[in-house]
Amino acid sequence: MTTNSCCPPPKEPVACCPPQAEAGSRGPAEKGSVACCTAPGDDRPGYRLWPFVCAWLDSPAGRVPQIATRLTAADILGRWQMRWGLGRTRYSIAPGLYAVGTPSSGSPVLVTANYKMTFDILRCDMHGHDAWLLVLDTRGVNVWCAAGKGTFSTDELVRQVQRARLQEVVDHRALIVPQLGAPGVAAHKVVKACGFKVVFGPVRSSDLPQFLESGQKATPEMRRVKFGLSDRLVLTPVELVNMRWQVLWSTLALLILGGIGPQIFSFSAAWNRGIAAVAAGLLGVVTGAVAVPVLLPWLPARSFAVKGAIAGLASGLLATLLFSSSLDWLNSLALLMAVMAISSWCAMHFTGSSTFTSPSGVEKEMRQAIPAQAAALLVSGLSWLAGAF
Repeated sequence: MTTNSCCPPPKEPVACCPPQAEAGSRGPAEKGSVACCTAPGDDRPGYRLWPFVCAWLDSPAGRVPQIATRLTAADILGRWQMRWGLGRTRYSIAPGLYAVGTPSSGSPVLVTANYKMTFDILRCDMHGHDAWLLVLDTRGVNVWCAAGKGTFSTDELVRQVQRARLQEVVDHRALIVPQLGAPGVAAHKVVKACGFKVVFGPVRSSDLPQFLESGQKATPEMRRVKFGLSDRLVLTPVELVNMRWQVLWSTLALLILGGIGPQIFSFSAAWNRGIAAVAAGLLGVVTGAVAVPVLLPWLPARSFAVKGAIAGLASGLLATLLFSSSLDWLNSLALLMAVMAISSWCAMHFTGSSTFTSPSGVEKEMRQAIPAQAAALLVSGLSWLAGAF
């Protein structure tokens, strides 16, 4: 196993097998794993060796994997895949205790999720610092979403503290929990259950070094949740990829329906009218999934569905004006209603990615918006079919 340059070299060769007393019964290594005698189903950190594990540290509670703080080409590729939603449900690491640098018993304990992208960002931001990372089992979900789903929770935090025997590793009793994980963690219950107090850290892990150097005090800027243009745009590829099957089946349906007319069915009409309908649908998708996130602060209304409908109305009117010479009033109405409905639907999905929505608010918005979107699509479909006769 090679040693990453950002980790100090181990004092002695690192065997691929931990001591038998720690590893448990022998079993075959998983495919693609460096470990050679991992107990079946054992998910303790480092036992299935990832490339980011570069050495081992001895602690009173056992050996702790020491992790690299620089990303490899594989890590960067994995991040790119996650941005496009490819293999999203499988991008997780083993929960447990990890070491950044060479932490001591007085080093801080940073709590995070086992979504690998979150873990990668945190370990990179802690480059040059010594700390313990306590990774919770959030089922491969990031901190903020996992806190809302109940997997980044008080019970899970207490469980990992006890499982890692953290009271034997550090001589202080403080856990630094991300601020965005606060909805899932009750600090008073944590201290009662395991004796560790919870200190809520900054919103962004990039502020952790300054937070630690200032005596674990956050500035108002560290507490502020930002949702700028880059934050919004980075989420759009996932939305587009998640809609690929809906787009595919809708395309096939529109091509078939486009052929219906006075001659019962026409292949030329299926191609011409079908392609025009697909183009209108794609316009709605791009408007709702890309234009709305870009224009989010400037679009009126609080509801994402309404914002999407407004943006769809604007892009639909523009398309109608551009093709006014080849569109009658029925097809113009169909185009306008379709783009509005699809844009509203796509924009509504963005509520799960924003930082200022709540589960109850999202449910209320969906109950109100979906019937209106369905009605608009029905009017669009009937107008489009009627326009063929």
